[in-house]
Amino acid sequence: MLKTKLIILFLGLGLLFNQCQDSSKKSNENKPKKKIEENLSSKKDTLKSKPDKSTSFLLNDQNAIPFFFDYQKKHLENRVRISTRFGDIDIELYQNTPYHRANFIYLTKKGYFNGSTFHRVVPGFIIQGGNSDRVETSQKRREIGKYLLPPDTRKGYKHHRGVISMPSSEIENPHKLASPYEFFIVQQSPGAYHLDGSYTAFGKVIRGMDVVDKINQQKVDDREAPLTNIHMDVSIIE
Repeated sequence: MLKTKLIILFLGLGLLFNQCQDSSKKSNENKPKKKIEENLSSKKDTLKSKPDKSTSFLLNDQNAIPFFFDYQKKHLENRVRISTRFGDIDIELYQNTPYHRANFIYLTKKGYFNGSTFHRVVPGFIIQGGNSDRVETSQKRREIGKYLLPPDTRKGYKHHRGVISMPSSEIENPHKLASPYEFFIVQQSPGAYHLDGSYTAFGKVIRGMDVVDKINQQKVDDREAPLTNIHMDVSIIE
């Protein structure tokens, strides 16, 4: 009788021990899985909140020239295409106006000009582009930075018909510092030579002067703004 009771007692203790082990095992199996999910969730949130470094670099009057000094050495492209509803204008940028060439290539690669307009047309003189009243254009400028470029007028380039040049800033500007986001193309024939020495000619139209002429013939208001928006896209010609 005693022997039977001892066997039952040992069996009961063994069953209790196994149940405790199973309970502990199930508990341990659940904990790591939950912990891993929490860690993955935390990691995802960290990745989402991490700032995009490609848009964190802002140009200003202090760093623009050093930046473009390095940029022009690595980015040698010098041909761009301005696409409009009237057709394409192909432009070759001068290699020896390095800061202005680099600036135009940089803005083109950033997609700045896409969606901007030829916002000023002076019949028989110039067409000017690179701005618009769209919120997107202002937002792009804020993301790129606020800076001006010094004139580079000693290379001997004249404002012949078809030359692309950079206007000076609208702020009080005795040194004719250039507004980097805008440009104008001379439509006047044979040229607008009174601009020589004051504005930086940094390229020329190599195809599409008929398009320049069409744009220059559009009706404008008393502010020299076209009555119908003339949008553009600008791309690098490989």
